[in-house]
Amino acid sequence: MTQNSSKNSYRQIMKATSIFGGVQVFNIIISIGRSKILAILLGPAGIGILGLIMSTTKLISSLTNFGLGISAVKEIAVAFELGDEKQLSKTIVIVKRWIWYTGIFGAILTIILSPFLSELTFGNKDYTIAFVWLSITLLLNQLTSGSFVFLQGLRKLKYLAKANVIGAASGLLVSVPIYYYMGVDGIVPAMIFTAILGFLVAFYFTKKVKTTPVPVSFKETKTKGKSMLIMGFMLSISGIMVLGVSYVIRIFINNNGGVEDVGLYNAGIAIISTYVGLLFTAMETDYFPRLSAVVHDNEKAVDLINQQAEIAILILAPVLIVFLVFVDWIITILYSSEFIPIKEMIYWAAIGMFFKVAAWVVAFFFIAKGASKLFFWNELVTNIYTLILNLVGYYYWGLAGLGISYLLSYFVYLIQIYTITKNKYNFNFTPSVVKIFLLQFLLAIVCLLTTKLFSPVWSYSIGSVVILISMYYSFIELDARLNLKDLMAKYLKK
Repeated sequence: MTQNSSKNSYRQIMKATSIFGGVQVFNIIISIGRSKILAILLGPAGIGILGLIMSTTKLISSLTNFGLGISAVKEIAVAFELGDEKQLSKTIVIVKRWIWYTGIFGAILTIILSPFLSELTFGNKDYTIAFVWLSITLLLNQLTSGSFVFLQGLRKLKYLAKANVIGAASGLLVSVPIYYYMGVDGIVPAMIFTAILGFLVAFYFTKKVKTTPVPVSFKETKTKGKSMLIMGFMLSISGIMVLGVSYVIRIFINNNGGVEDVGLYNAGIAIISTYVGLLFTAMETDYFPRLSAVVHDNEKAVDLINQQAEIAILILAPVLIVFLVFVDWIITILYSSEFIPIKEMIYWAAIGMFFKVAAWVVAFFFIAKGASKLFFWNELVTNIYTLILNLVGYYYWGLAGLGISYLLSYFVYLIQIYTITKNKYNFNFTPSVVKIFLLQFLLAIVCLLTTKLFSPVWSYSIGSVVILISMYYSFIELDARLNLKDLMAKYLKK
């Protein structure tokens, strides 16, 4: 790859990340507000109930949406890249139809299984009607997902960003009064109204994109949709397994530690996976379609993966180090002092995120290649040892054990996925990726040790210095790839 094309690729990665980084910053603010409100109005027990309900509906959704959010993006992105307008229009029509089919299927299945879901999740049938009402959200969320797939595949990133921002803000505005007046009883109504608003916002932006209408027969819808469903379902099994593992863990915690521990676990996962993980979402939005478009050329694909890995680590590392240093403050700001027991969990999970980000960029290789069987077996093995490590970790060491299991799971996963892609696709991390990873990881370990060995005053002082070093190093490396100083100078002159 030439130097100019390499810089253009880095800039495309950074442009998409900055667009959705801004969206995710806004979403973080919304999430902080929502988390703070829920912590005050519902407490750990209420958040535990909400977590159990959400994990159940997400599991059913993953089982019934057949992974169209993954396979459909790939199909639309490939058709868009080829410039075949007729094929693109046909693909869009077929995707829209199957989004409706799968959404209705998920809603009906939830209604039928509602007594069983209540009994399995809470040990009684008290939540049967709640799950019946929540069936509405499965249909609406699938339709919303379909709109996002459409915008993402066509690279309408600004519309997608606006839909995310407005949807998140409107969801918060409608849910706060409900929780204020209804407390725990407001969980189901708040979820329903949030889903309605999210759907309306996504539908509005989808309508702004004009496509050429083409006739597509039911037979063609069935034939072409079948291949998308098969590939999507095989790929979505990973998400299903993750949700299944998460569901079993929450039930295990509820049975062994109580609903308050479930609430604490939800808060810890939200902090490390949602607030920090939002950066993954920001990068994934553009990364997957771009990788799908070049995956036929192995050399280009490997280059893109390494470039994405460099940008991801350089952006994420300083954020993780801030979490390590100021975890007490962050927990109190995001939730309340009642949630301080999760700090040990966050310490270890933050270190684990370094391994997650490295594995994350490589894992998309399987999906873009359409290697669904390989992806399935890889994820099956991963989720088996992840579940075992989580159950053992919580049983012996409580919430801290869940953080340790998070770290160990992603360490093993990185080794596993790197070995497979190296042998099958001749993939290698470049020396640049390895250098960036090792230096930032070392800085994170220094922060972890200072929090364990020194008083708060010293740990904050040393940690603040390490944060500055990490940020400076990231800036220097990003400037070498993107000419940040020149871009900033041009921006300031405007």
